[in-house]
Amino acid sequence: MAFMKQFNRAFFRDLWSLVKPYWWYSEERWVARGVFALVVVLNLLMVFISYRVTEWYNTFWNALQRYDAAAAWHELLIFVVLVTPYVIAAVYQGYLTQMLQIRWRQWLTKHYLDAWLAEGTYYQMQTLGDGTDNPDQRIAEDLASITSQTLGFVIGLLSSITTLLAFLAMLWGLSRQVAIPFHGAKLVIPGYLVWAAAVYAVIGTIVIAKVGRPLIQLNFDQQRFQADFRFSLVRLRENSESVALYSGEAREREQFLARFARVFGNFWQIMRRTRRLNWWVSGYGQAAIIFPILVSLPAYFSKAIQIGSIIQISSAFGQVQGALSFIVNAYGDLANWHAVVDRLRFFEQAMTHVRDIRKTHFKIARSDGAFLKVTDLSLRLPDGRELLRKFSAELRPGERLLIMGPSGSGKSTLVRALAGIWPFGDGDVALPENDVALCLPQRPYLPLGTLREVLVYPYGSAESDEGMGRVLDLAGLPQLFGQLAESRPWSHLLSQGEQQRLAFARTFLQRPTWIFMDEATSALDEPAERRLYEILAEELPRSGVVSVGHRSTMRAYHETCLLLRGDGSWSIESLPAGKPIRES
Repeated sequence: MAFMKQFNRAFFRDLWSLVKPYWWYSEERWVARGVFALVVVLNLLMVFISYRVTEWYNTFWNALQRYDAAAAWHELLIFVVLVTPYVIAAVYQGYLTQMLQIRWRQWLTKHYLDAWLAEGTYYQMQTLGDGTDNPDQRIAEDLASITSQTLGFVIGLLSSITTLLAFLAMLWGLSRQVAIPFHGAKLVIPGYLVWAAAVYAVIGTIVIAKVGRPLIQLNFDQQRFQADFRFSLVRLRENSESVALYSGEAREREQFLARFARVFGNFWQIMRRTRRLNWWVSGYGQAAIIFPILVSLPAYFSKAIQIGSIIQISSAFGQVQGALSFIVNAYGDLANWHAVVDRLRFFEQAMTHVRDIRKTHFKIARSDGAFLKVTDLSLRLPDGRELLRKFSAELRPGERLLIMGPSGSGKSTLVRALAGIWPFGDGDVALPENDVALCLPQRPYLPLGTLREVLVYPYGSAESDEGMGRVLDLAGLPQLFGQLAESRPWSHLLSQGEQQRLAFARTFLQRPTWIFMDEATSALDEPAERRLYEILAEELPRSGVVSVGHRSTMRAYHETCLLLRGDGSWSIESLPAGKPIRES
């Protein structure tokens, strides 16, 4: 009952929703099905050979009991003939299963990455949903687990079923030979050995499933705690300079140990529960060795069967009992499998939740136009608070708009809406469909790779060293020219100001038509800021620029200023005269 409560219809429905896309809809489905069919054929061959080997036991051991050397040596030769194809089948079954695992994982990884990255879902899961702990782990590790474990359990279950069907017939036939002495008579119970194996396996399954049931939640929690601990370590590495400046090592250590304490404590619970489970599993497995001998000894001592029959009964009983005990033997892995399915299901639900939010709340229409045109744009926070009300404006190529206002007034939110990643609002944003837009956030993103790869991210292509050197020199970073081919952690090696300069170098190189800058010069001094804006005007005179800033000096680099007040109202003034020309 405990097993059925966990592995119920809802679980298998969730599992099917994760498995179905690859096997039913993917472009690889026929290849996958063909390889899987070959694995099944090899499995059937192995079961057939096991069946023949079990029959061989009877003949071989009876020959030994008769001291018939010629017959014994002949049977040993037959054994070699039997096991050779078994070894070949076992090797290729494992090889083809691994081939299926990696191909399935490759397809799932692409599928989940596409869904996670599409329309900014990865960003909106953090800002609009519950965040969903450690999506990186779910893509990197859980997808590997679900492919290997699902194939392992399906193939194991098929093997158990075919083994059961094959050896039940043998065990039923052997039951006719086991005559049990009873009050001077010999009692033959039809299917005696089959019923004994079934009762033994059912009792073991019920007991072990009840003992091991808590492992499902414990394994789920362990993966989450382990991922949280690893993420905290990665986060320190990404913010090492800030932590060092704060001298926050002691506090970080406390937090690391606190997170690891969850890993430690939960693992102890897994250990204790696994110890209890292993008592039953080990005892169950050891008892299974002697149990078929015990039930057949009365017939042996009454001389109804020979030693070869006992060996054959023991082997056949072991095969049937093993097939019936599939759940018992794999319960620990089944618990971990359940946890992986749950984690991926929750991950998919979180992505679906974000997509539903976009459908429900994303009423900002985006259209093609000759220039940037915003019409009746209203923006809100998720709690419904209004940041901007009925904002309309036009920005043509080469024009420059500055957005100012107090903190929390919606400046960055407006930039997100223009970039198409903020869903809460309505109105219309028109932008030329084929124009390239580039956003420069306050903290630039520097991807892993060489400095050359950092500069061409995300739209650039291969450029000559001279072109790279030119834009680095324009951005005030000539010292980096000799490091173009070096792959280093640039976000840690470069200061915040240098990173912002590098973002401008990227802009000079890629020459976007529209540039959205959110505090993109906040870490630079005013002369450096002025110089970069001047170069931007010289290098990209036809690019439209939208800047967010607080410094009054920025007014000199723009033609129009949008002032947000934070209560939904706004005003636009022409610069540098500063006379209001429109407000709401």
